[in-house]
Amino acid sequence: MVKVKVAERAKAIEYAIRDVIVNAGPITKTGKKIFYLNIGDPVAFDFPTPEHIKQALVNAVQSGENFYSPSEGVPELRQAIAEKEKRVNDVDVPAENVLITSGVSEGIQMLIAALIEKGDEILVPGPAYSPYISYTKAYNGTAITYETVEEENWQPNIDDLRGKITEKTRAIVIINPNNPSGALYRRKMVKQMLDVAGEHDLLVLSDEIYDQIRYVGDYASTAHLAKDLPVVGLNGFSKVYLMTGWRLGYMYFHEPKSELQELQKTVEKEQRIRICASTPIQMAGIAALRGPQDHVKALVEKLRVRRDYAWKRLNEIEGVSCAKPEGAFYVFPKINDIKSKWKTDMEFAVELLKETGVLLVHGSGFDPIYGAGHVRGVFLPPIETLEQAFNELERFMKKK
Repeated sequence: MVKVKVAERAKAIEYAIRDVIVNAGPITKTGKKIFYLNIGDPVAFDFPTPEHIKQALVNAVQSGENFYSPSEGVPELRQAIAEKEKRVNDVDVPAENVLITSGVSEGIQMLIAALIEKGDEILVPGPAYSPYISYTKAYNGTAITYETVEEENWQPNIDDLRGKITEKTRAIVIINPNNPSGALYRRKMVKQMLDVAGEHDLLVLSDEIYDQIRYVGDYASTAHLAKDLPVVGLNGFSKVYLMTGWRLGYMYFHEPKSELQELQKTVEKEQRIRICASTPIQMAGIAALRGPQDHVKALVEKLRVRRDYAWKRLNEIEGVSCAKPEGAFYVFPKINDIKSKWKTDMEFAVELLKETGVLLVHGSGFDPIYGAGHVRGVFLPPIETLEQAFNELERFMKKK
C-alpha cells in the first residue's frame, strides 16, 4: 500500500467561508430550506451581471479571443484599470505597474508567496478576510492580527498596530471597506496607518475590492493618501461589476521611488507559471470598465436598503448586537451568549444551521482573537428572505 505524505502547509489551509458549507450537505438531503448567508456573491441573488459585460464575453469568444494572453494581462485591460483607478480613486499608476490575476485571492497568494519566508510576520486586521491568514501560514509565516474596535464600528486601534510591529514584520494589510466587518476606515485613520508604516519602512497591502460599495463618505484609496510610501493595491471585478464566477482581479504597484520593482518582477514570474488569466474574460473586463457604470449607483442604493433592514433587525434580537456596516455587504454580529450557552462561535453556527437552516460563518474563521464570539452574514438576499432568516435566528435565540 502506497503511503502518501501530505505537506503540513497544505493541511493547515482553511477557508471558513466555504468550509462551513460542508455542514449544509447532509441537511439539504432532508429537504430543509437553507438560507445561504455565508458567501458574498451578489450574482447568486438578484444582482445580475450587466448585459454589456455579458455580451462582451460572448463577442470575445465568437471573434476568436480564445488564445493565451500575456501572463501579466491583456495590455488594453491593464490600461483600462489604470484609467479606472485615476477616475474612481484618484490614484496615478502606469499600466505597466498593473498585473491581472484570476480573482483577488490569486493575487493575495502570489504576493504572500513573494514576500513571506519562514518566520516572517504580516500584520492583518482582526478580523480579516481569511486568505491573508491562511496563505501566510501556508508559506511558513505568521499572520499577526491588530485590533479593530467593535464599539467604534471596527476602526483599527493604531496603538495596537504600532505595538505589534517587530523586526520580523514584512507588511501591513489594510482591507477597506472591510470584509468581514463591513467597516469603512476614514481618511484620517488610513493616514495614521500609513504614518506607522512609514515610521518602520514597511510595505502596505491595500485590499479595495469594495471600493465603490460604500454607504458613507470620507473614503479615500490608500495609494491616493500614501504620497511617497509604497503600496500594493488589490482589487477586482467580482463585487462592483458583478462578475463573481468569472474570476478576474488585479494588483497594482504604487512606487514613488521605484521600491517595488523586484517584488513586481517576482510576482510576474509566478504569473508565468500559471500561464495567464482567462483571455475572453479579460476582454469583458475592458467592457466593464469602459462601458456604462449606471449599475454601480443602483447596486449601492439597493444594498443600502437591505443593510438598514439587516442592521436594525439584528439589534432587535435579544442576545445579538451588531455594529452598523458602512461598506461592502456584510454584517458581523456578536452573539452575546457564546461561552455560556455555546462553547464556540463554530458550535453556535453549526447548531443554528442544523435547527433553522440559516447558514452563517463563524467569526473565529476570520480571526480566533478578534473574530471570536461573532458570525458573519451577508445582506444580499431580498428583504423577504432576510426577514425569514432573521425570524429563524430570533426563534433559535429565544429557545436557547
